[in-house]
Amino acid sequence: MTKKSALKQVAEAANISDNYINAWGEDASVSDETIRSLLASLGYDTSNDEKLLKSAEKKQRKDVLAPVQVIKSNDQPIEIDLNLGVSARESEFCWRVETEQGEILEGYLQSQIIRDERKDGGPLVFQLPMLSWGYHQLTVTRKRRKSPYSMTLIVTPQSCYKQDDLGKNKKMWGPSVQLYTLRSSHNWGIGDFGDLKQLVAEIATRGGDFIGLNPIHSLFPANPEGASPYSPSSRSWLNILYIDVSSVPEFVLSEKAQQVVGHADFQRRLQQVRAEHWVNYSEVASLKMNVLPLLYEEFKTRHLSEGTDRADAFLAFVEDGGDSLLHQAAFDALHVKLHQENPEIWGWPVFPEQYRHYTSAAVKEFIEEERDLVHLYMYLQWVADSQINEAQVLAKEKGMSIGLYRDLAVGVADSGSETWADDGSLVQDVSIGAPPDVLGPLGQNWGLPPLNPEVLLNTAYDAYIRLLRANMKHCGALRIDHVLGLLRLWWIPKGKTASDGAYMYYPVEDMLSILALESHRHQCAVIGEDLGTVPDEIVDILAEAGIHSYKVFFFETSKDGGYYSPAHYVSQSMATLCTHDMPTLRGFWHCEDLKTGRELGLYPDEEQLKGLFDSRLRCKQEILNSVNWHGNLPEGVGMDATTVPMDHALSEALHIHLASGASALLSVQLEDWLEMDQPVNIPGTVDEYPNWRRKLSVNLDDLFARHDVNEIAHKLTEVRKNAG
Repeated sequence: MTKKSALKQVAEAANISDNYINAWGEDASVSDETIRSLLASLGYDTSNDEKLLKSAEKKQRKDVLAPVQVIKSNDQPIEIDLNLGVSARESEFCWRVETEQGEILEGYLQSQIIRDERKDGGPLVFQLPMLSWGYHQLTVTRKRRKSPYSMTLIVTPQSCYKQDDLGKNKKMWGPSVQLYTLRSSHNWGIGDFGDLKQLVAEIATRGGDFIGLNPIHSLFPANPEGASPYSPSSRSWLNILYIDVSSVPEFVLSEKAQQVVGHADFQRRLQQVRAEHWVNYSEVASLKMNVLPLLYEEFKTRHLSEGTDRADAFLAFVEDGGDSLLHQAAFDALHVKLHQENPEIWGWPVFPEQYRHYTSAAVKEFIEEERDLVHLYMYLQWVADSQINEAQVLAKEKGMSIGLYRDLAVGVADSGSETWADDGSLVQDVSIGAPPDVLGPLGQNWGLPPLNPEVLLNTAYDAYIRLLRANMKHCGALRIDHVLGLLRLWWIPKGKTASDGAYMYYPVEDMLSILALESHRHQCAVIGEDLGTVPDEIVDILAEAGIHSYKVFFFETSKDGGYYSPAHYVSQSMATLCTHDMPTLRGFWHCEDLKTGRELGLYPDEEQLKGLFDSRLRCKQEILNSVNWHGNLPEGVGMDATTVPMDHALSEALHIHLASGASALLSVQLEDWLEMDQPVNIPGTVDEYPNWRRKLSVNLDDLFARHDVNEIAHKLTEVRKNAG
């Protein structure tokens, strides 16, 4: 066997693809070096062929029972493979199932056998009755063997949950917002959960059925300028800067807090940070962390020491959060302490060596010595959790069909709490990203370590299940960023460029089935961000799983450049004009993104830039043609894209055009209602542009006092009633 074929054979068994179709539709090969590096990151011995094959044989050796089996409920008996030698006698075995509901089923193997494929190297197959949805434990016991064989059985619905209104084909709309961009007369310089409640009430009274949120995952309290919601410290906990300090029950009871906030200098700082057009994260964090510890002190005095109901609620939250909450709180407390001593400490890779992993003795000692500080961060997570829950409860009270929809980022930063406390679920010497394509000839490296598919299987998908549960709390829908990652992710060896990657395939059917189960348990619909290069095999799989596709109007074009009619979008989808990674509607139309890119040096090739301007003009002309053909272009708006500006009339026409389409969900951007031209994020930039900081141009009170805003909201509600 040649060296290459041994490597490729093991790669195939490990679900690493040695080729892919690139964005130009051409076959592209993955280098042997990349494959070897990725196999090594999974624990294979790649020093030579013989050792590689031996380690592969060891890794892929089948246990008598697989660790987990995921079964879609279909009223058929369940078939279980037992990997036994031909000499094993069936009469020696019995089985037992303990269901999640506490029911016990048991029997003898002999009476349940349906196939014996052992002579051909296959399994002995036996049958179990169909079980209800849930997580069940199967054990198979053999005479004279001390320990039984065990397997987790996960029985799931066929597809994800949909609210009754979605099932009845109601067409809904709502804004998708970056929470930090909201302005109000009472927030502390950043949109918060109090602003979210106000937005919920305003949108609900105008006929909207949901509010979409950017990821609200925990970031870095010690390093607040690390503000990207898509590079979180952990995806299981919340960003405590979103706490509405004034609404915490302890705030009005704390004399110290009242004195601090009432001081003239503090009030001056508050007014200044509210007035700024960009979120000043350092100042926001300073203001909030001057006061929040005082609220915790009040909580300890009034509740923890008195054993009140509120104290019981907090202690129940801590118990339910378990090790994961302790990891998060300990990381934040330790990071803050170390950062105070050295402002260069941006994450755990530069912690003093003894603190670089949660399991170290020094970290255990820190937790003991700084117990109160660790508990403070637990309290802040509880407060944040309570406040977002209040927003969802309000949404349901106001009659919203969905309420909040949350956004699950594709991964976590390699410097935060989740990687710091990782027990092997993540592959830390790999980063995910995207291969080179037309818009990004260098590809993308996101600096996010992926979940290890081998560990997922061996732990019955534990980390994935916990992740879904954390993000399906307090919402009516979950948007999964880069949902194609459930099928495959572009893995890049640490230190390499994005072009040096390969696709790692995941057990997509299992992961979608578990997603469906958790979606029903949390009564949470699912939206999948399926943009970019979408492999053919995933389209039908996602549709059958009940996941709403993501239709961005500007990308829905045919080969001749014409725009598909929104009436032809699939019903099981969310349609939107713009996203957080795109220019605003006005910015797109006036090419502000291309002009900014030229100023920032993102397009060093003038010829390429000219091509982009020409392409944009063609897009605009095709949009005018399409909107006009559908009868949605108002009188007075011209038909020549070289002279037609993006004004209120054209913006409203585009909103109505998309709203009249077939998508079940329509997402709008408040920036477009306000005719803003600056984006919140320019992909491909870090220091060149202040990403994740730009606020809305007006506060919420003024926004909903505007006639044009109320008019577009009213029209969207009316158009959606007759859409499709």
